[in-house]
Parts: sequence; C-alpha cells; structure tokens
Amino acid sequence: MTPAAVILTVLGYIAVLFLVAWLSGRRADNAGFFTGNRRTPWYMAAFAMIGAAMSGVTFISVPGSVAVDSFSYMQMVAGFTVGQLVVAYVLIPTFYRLRVVSLYEYLDDRFGVASHRTGAWFFFVSKMSGAALRVYVVCAVLQLLVFSHYGIPFWANALITMAFVWLYTRQGGVKSLIWTDALKTLCLVASLVLSIVFIMQALDLSAGETAREVARSPMSRIFFFDDPASDRYFWKMFAAGIVMLVAMTGLDQDMMQRNLSCATPRDSQKNIVLTAVSQIFVIFLFLVLGVLLYLYAARTGLMLPEKSDQVFSLVAVEGGLPLVVGILFVVGLISSTYSAAGSALTALTTSFTVDILEGTKRRDDARLTHLRKGVHIIMALLMAGMILAFGYWADDSVINLVYKVASYTYGPILGMFTFGMMTRRRVRDRWIPLVAVLSPVLSALVQFWAREAWGYQIGFELLIYNAAFTMAGMYILSQRDEK
Repeated sequence: MTPAAVILTVLGYIAVLFLVAWLSGRRADNAGFFTGNRRTPWYMAAFAMIGAAMSGVTFISVPGSVAVDSFSYMQMVAGFTVGQLVVAYVLIPTFYRLRVVSLYEYLDDRFGVASHRTGAWFFFVSKMSGAALRVYVVCAVLQLLVFSHYGIPFWANALITMAFVWLYTRQGGVKSLIWTDALKTLCLVASLVLSIVFIMQALDLSAGETAREVARSPMSRIFFFDDPASDRYFWKMFAAGIVMLVAMTGLDQDMMQRNLSCATPRDSQKNIVLTAVSQIFVIFLFLVLGVLLYLYAARTGLMLPEKSDQVFSLVAVEGGLPLVVGILFVVGLISSTYSAAGSALTALTTSFTVDILEGTKRRDDARLTHLRKGVHIIMALLMAGMILAFGYWADDSVINLVYKVASYTYGPILGMFTFGMMTRRRVRDRWIPLVAVLSPVLSALVQFWAREAWGYQIGFELLIYNAAFTMAGMYILSQRDEK
C-alpha cells in the first residue's frame, strides 16, 4: 500500500467523519456539548460504546501483545465485565440522582471544594496522558507509513492530527460524539472481522482450521494460575480488571459522558450491560487476529519489527496481502483514534470548564460558550505537546503503558469515590490534595520494595494499592457524620 493510498484513505474517512459530526452537532448548545441534552436512545449509546471502549491502542497493541502475553488480557476482560456491573448498578443511580454535568461534582457535594478540584485535576492528568498515548500510537504508524516518505517531521504530524480532532469536536461535543462513535464502531468491527477473513484466505485456512491453529498455538493460552509473583497471574489481572474498569470508565468523565446522555438511569444501565457483553467478543477477536498475524509472518518469512505495536501495520500494509487489508487497517486505526481523541478532548474541556474554572456557576450562557471554546483550543494544544513528549521516550507496549499510567493517576479518584460511597464520614477537605499526591508516591515505593525484597511483581493491581492508601489517608483525616 503506497503512501498516497494511505493519504486518500485517511482523507476519505475524515470527510465522512466531519459530515456526521456537522449533521449531528450543528445546533448543539452548551447542554448539548456537555451532556447531549440527555436525549440519547439507549441502543444508540450502547452501539457507540462498543467502539468507544476501543482505541487505536486496542487496535494495534492488543494483537501485537500475544507473542509475549498470550491471551492473558482476557483475564482482565473478565474483570472488566464485573466492573461494568458495578458502574451500572452502583454509580449510575448516584450520578443521575445528583444530575451532575461533571462526575467530580459528586466530590464537592460529598466532601467539599478541595476534594472536587483534586478529583478534577487527577482526571485531567489521567485523561490527558492516556489520550495522548493513544493518539501517539496512530501518529507513529502514520509517520512510518506516510509522513516520513515526504520528509514531514513528527511534530507536524501531531499538530495536523490534533487540528483535525479539534475541528470536528469544536461545535457538537457529546451530541456529536454519539454519532461519530457509532461510525467508529461500524468501521472498527468491520475492519477487524474482514482483516481476519482475508488473512485466513491468505493462509488457506477454513474457519474450523483457523480455530484449531489458534487453539494449538502457545500464544492462545488464557489462564495463568501457576505463579502468583507474575504480573499475568489470574487473580491479580481479574481484580485489576474490575478496579480498572470502575476507575477508567465509571469514574472517567470521557467514558461516562456517553452513558449520562441517556434519558433515564434504566436506559443507561441497559446500554452498559450490552457494552460489557459485546466487549468480550470484540477483544477476543483482536487476540485471534494477533495469532493469525504471527502465523502469517512465520509462513511468509516476513521480518517482524522490534516493537509489537507495529506488527499489525507491517503485515497489513507491507506483508503482501491484498490492498483491501491495508485499507481496512488504516480505516480501523483512524476511526478508533479520532473518535477516542475527540471524546477525550470533549471530556477534558467539560471537566476543566465545569470543575476547575466553575464556568457553569459564574457565567451566563454566552460567556460560558466563549470560555468553553477557548478551553477547547488549549486542551488540543496541550494534547499535541504530550504526543510529542511520548514520541521521544515511549518504548513499552502502549497497552501496558496506558494501564501503568492509569494505575497511578486514577487511584486517588477511585479511593475518594469509594470512601464517599461506602462510609458516612466527613473529611478535613483542605488536606485531601496532600493525601491524593502522597498515595501514588507510597504505591510506587511499595511496588519497588516488593520487587527488590521478595521478587514479587506488582502489575496492574497497583491501582488497588493506590486507592487503598487514599482511603486510609481520608479515614485518618475524617470524623463520623452523625446526621
């Protein structure tokens, strides 16, 4: 697939994306931008959420990870499913009862202004770094496939990408995201399924033979119960999956802005349960695709790249497969990333405007619109800057890097919400920022000490330790509410 063909594919998808965003968001006001006016049909939100949960990181990094991690990611997916039920039946009723625009308004109601702003700032750091990592993956692939052929530097690549994301989200916000996420789901799932079909044909395998080949491969091992010290141990990944899902979906303004756009809590719950079931099948297909990619490379003698995140792109675009496979790869990659970046940009704009600048409390609608648009531009520029930073030092599988970052940044958020919902105790609000900063530091020290003293590897479950330290600090600073 030539660079020109990649460019035409990308521009074609972006044109469709802009059309959908414009048609769905051309009359959006501030309520439409922040909450979608709470009029989204539950089935539309569910269809959109299937793709929303998948980013370019999933599309690239999950298939490439099977060579090292096998199908162990499914252990986390099992935890994700339990976590979705917690979000649906514990968090959703609370957020609808309080009618929050931003999730972190709950912390203001429960503890005070300092807790509210602490939660918002930790979300800001979490989402900005996570979204930048996800977009970095796509920028790196496009740099390899397109920009380097024309001598265009990586910094221009990042700025161009974020300029497109800013343009298509600047008006509609959440109202547009539902429809663009639905487009993303359609493109993502179609690209995944058709890529598997074409690779099966290239390997001359029937469906039954493919199932047997995948099952025989050592890369298809799912469960790891043998070594509790390993970061792939089942119970560690299962527990981490539960808390990761609750933190990174249930307590994440980006993901929850779609769920909260439904008319009723019941509609939102139906959407979440359907998303949970769909997610199991889609991620399993990504892992199957990973095994097929390595089988194809082995049979054709294709030289694999050092980074596992580049395996799918190399095989799809330069592996001798039909042109349509390369086109499907580019469409799936671009659709997943533009949607994920757009939703993150919308959520960051919402949280910064509502939580940190308190825009909805101090400004009329016209001034709020002006403020929101300014914040939106600043968020896009900051994300572009972080993409450039990751371009210089990101050397891990990005799916692992995303969860490592989340283990530190989402822990205080999870701890604050859990403490608020499980106890009636009041806290000394002004000390909460200190607790939230110290908790990740203590978690990092525990992780280092466990590895050096016992040889025990704390993996993604670090988030649990982080949240526990936050809750312990809040308990020390609290007193019982006698009301």
